[in-house]
Amino acid sequence: MQDRQVRISKFLSLVLRHEPGKIGISLDKNGWAPVSELLRACNARGFRLSREELDRVVAENDKKRFAFNNDLSLIRASQGHSIQVDLGYEPIEPPEILYHGTTERFLSSIREDGLTKRGRTHVHLSEDVASATKVGSRRGAPVVLRIQSGRMHSDGYKFFLSANGIWLTDKVPPDYISFC
Repeated sequence: MQDRQVRISKFLSLVLRHEPGKIGISLDKNGWAPVSELLRACNARGFRLSREELDRVVAENDKKRFAFNNDLSLIRASQGHSIQVDLGYEPIEPPEILYHGTTERFLSSIREDGLTKRGRTHVHLSEDVASATKVGSRRGAPVVLRIQSGRMHSDGYKFFLSANGIWLTDKVPPDYISFC
């Protein structure tokens, strides 16, 4: 059952963050899709998904990647989009220090350019080393970077807190990064 939930989560990430057209749905400007439309489209294209399974994946996903609206009729990804959406997050003051997980192979580029959003809409940051380590370990041996987010905020950079607790910003210049 756990494997099935992982497959559903990965598929929903693809559809709700990157390629809604893959199953013939559209997201509104805030990234929402009607649940009934999502289920119908998934099932019509051979990816069997019940409402119960969808509810379970949203509720039990360890990273809280997905969220329902108040009446549970709409669903969206909480962050991580490569397509343009306005998640409606308001700028908020971050903690003094945030963290970013990466791997050794990206360090020379980060030293030169800082953290950039590349194909995503934001750079993702964590409040704790453990979360950043987990993110970095997805691509090899993790390296955790310490981000001076309080100083960045004082210097005019905007931060947003996603519904699943991930901090978002447009970029992190190298001067705000401590390479451990």
